[in-house]
Amino acid sequence: RTHTPVKTRQGYSGARSGVKRLSEVDLAQAERLSTGISEFDRVLGGGLVQGSVVLLGGSPGAGKSTLLLQTVAHLATKGVPVLYVSGEESLQQIASRAVRLGMHSNDIKMLAETSVESICEIADDEKPQVLIIDSIQVMHTQSSDSAPGSVSQVRESAAYLTQYAKQTGISIFMVGHVTKDQSLAGPMTLSHIVDAQVLITSTDDARFRVMRSDKNRFGSVGELGFLAMTGEGLK
Repeated sequence: RTHTPVKTRQGYSGARSGVKRLSEVDLAQAERLSTGISEFDRVLGGGLVQGSVVLLGGSPGAGKSTLLLQTVAHLATKGVPVLYVSGEESLQQIASRAVRLGMHSNDIKMLAETSVESICEIADDEKPQVLIIDSIQVMHTQSSDSAPGSVSQVRESAAYLTQYAKQTGISIFMVGHVTKDQSLAGPMTLSHIVDAQVLITSTDDARFRVMRSDKNRFGSVGELGFLAMTGEGLK
């Protein structure tokens, strides 16, 4: 079957709701999950909000995939169903990294796929609470005829996944690559589509990383987090 999102005039925020009083809004939807990394939680505003979409940007080697692999490993040990989708590295490469970092990976489900329709179809069956997309730049959607990696494909793929997150309550981390000037590669609308945008960079001393929130609908903008790259991952 082909996964098709609900077609309404709803933008990126998911299905439209009826009119509600402020007191009737379900605040449980704003509950947060801890990533298991206190600095990451702080940059996110206290953890990961249900149904939110976070864009994690950084240059190659900055530690984006390692950070998210650590996050899903922690969540899985807490009984949170997770799905890590890789469109760049092979599953063997990711599994090898997990073993090298000493992660318990029995409960981490993985998928090698670049079609957002296929990803959402599989997520419908697997029902993860947290979904990792690594990376958004290689994803593609049937709704665009442009080549994978093009501005149009990145924009439409991100919009599709964001709408899916809002409809289902699944939280999504999207990995994004940055250009030489440390700006996110892809369309400018990408940062408008997501709920939060976090940039991770290396310091002059390659052992350390700095995280910064450039956008956050659920927390402070400009919040900084500091991590050290160790043999057991980012600490």
